Amino acid sequence: MLHASVVLDPAAVVAPVSRRTFGSFVEHMGRCVYTGIYEPDHPSADEDGFRTDVLRLTRELGVTVVRYPGGNFVSGYRWEDGIGPRDQRPRRRDLAWHSVETNQVGIDEFARWAAKADAEIMYAVNLGTRGVQEALDVHEYVNHPEGTTLSEMRRANGAAKPYGITLWCLGNEMDGPWQTGHKTAHEYGLLAASAARALRSAEPGLELVACGSSSSAMPTFGTWEATVLEHAYDLVDYVSCHAYYEELDGDLGSFLASAVDMDHFVNSIVATADSVGARLRSKKKINLSFDEWNVWYLSRFQGQESPTGWDVAPRVIEDEYNVADAVVVGNLLISLLRHSDRVTAACQAQLVNVIAPIRTEPGGPAWRQTIFHPFAKTAALARGEVLRTRLTSPTYGTARYGEVPVVDAIATHDAETGEVVIFAVNRDQADPVELTVDLRLFNEDLKLADACTLTDGDLSATNTLEEPDRVVPRPTERVSVDGAALTVVLPRVSWSAIQLGPAGDAR
Repeated sequence: MLHASVVLDPAAVVAPVSRRTFGSFVEHMGRCVYTGIYEPDHPSADEDGFRTDVLRLTRELGVTVVRYPGGNFVSGYRWEDGIGPRDQRPRRRDLAWHSVETNQVGIDEFARWAAKADAEIMYAVNLGTRGVQEALDVHEYVNHPEGTTLSEMRRANGAAKPYGITLWCLGNEMDGPWQTGHKTAHEYGLLAASAARALRSAEPGLELVACGSSSSAMPTFGTWEATVLEHAYDLVDYVSCHAYYEELDGDLGSFLASAVDMDHFVNSIVATADSVGARLRSKKKINLSFDEWNVWYLSRFQGQESPTGWDVAPRVIEDEYNVADAVVVGNLLISLLRHSDRVTAACQAQLVNVIAPIRTEPGGPAWRQTIFHPFAKTAALARGEVLRTRLTSPTYGTARYGEVPVVDAIATHDAETGEVVIFAVNRDQADPVELTVDLRLFNEDLKLADACTLTDGDLSATNTLEEPDRVVPRPTERVSVDGAALTVVLPRVSWSAIQLGPAGDAR
């Protein structure tokens, strides 16, 4: 058995846990919206046509913010197509995903859905085929109280009060040549600055997200952010990050270490943003919005033939996730928490059907994919402040990232309740790891409140329509607290959450 150790110090605080870390993403893509969140003929549909089984799972997942309506989709989207009487809404081509958009769900419907899901909206504006006027118009429609043409139109459409959306994305992945309306960093930086300036004139307190790199593999990675922020630094609050991971060529070891790349991504963009701020002599700090991240078997998608028809809500990238995928998702959440001082918003992409933790069948059930569980547990348990972990772990070699620790871990501490939660992964494919957590620096004795582990003897096991609970977190078998030390055995390729509470807590 391998051995690793962690020392925790309640004074070694990274930052408060940001509730926006537990965001999701709903794009008009594939079956995410239609037969995903919205299916008026479904047995569970409510008065607005939303699937209540999906709403229930969304709340269980712990989603706090949802990015909408895209994604690549937004760069060709006309927001006004999705308002007013449904029978008068136009059907449009969506060039991003080669499908037909019926516009049966628009901003009014989505705002009602988000309210039912207890989620904040992160709204993305079209800076691909449109621009500053688009941003101002949709803002007037959703946020202006009354007395103007577009605000009165919203009121006539059934929303007397404004939606109060405060978090806005200035376009999507404008660094990508695949993006409708793709621009150079210089062109986009000027446009983002103009849009930001106009939106701030309309509502000064908005939080604005400039497009960052679509992945760390982009040839413009780093230089894109530097150029964009030279134009927009004092006008925006966030720069976005997007990253997807998959097992390539059977290299499970590198895949399990995907969080190493996420750490590198964050550290690189923080350094770039701070460098620009220093050159501009600005005291402001730009935060990161990691508003697209997940496991996505992109190579499989790219290997498929392009669709030849224009279908409504086609089945696209409905990846089926296994145990290893869930462990990687749990580890990516550890990385996001580790950087809570600068990553203060994040969105797992996407919510339903499309590379998603929730799957549905039209007219049928909804179920939790394997990746649902580490997200839901982390969202439920991470409270208070994120603590720095002093980790000692054996390492293993990877083809993509060199030597990496076998164990990765983060902890949160709620000073109000005294609760401590440790999230940990074992990346080793053969051996369990005995992890010892030193708790001596806490002022009170801690006892074990709960512990669960997600793993399986078959790393390729998935949750399916026929067997929706094949892979779920189960009680951790070997865990104990003795004095001021926690000892837990992490099975091979596993994700665990261990919850500790004050010894005098009646729970």
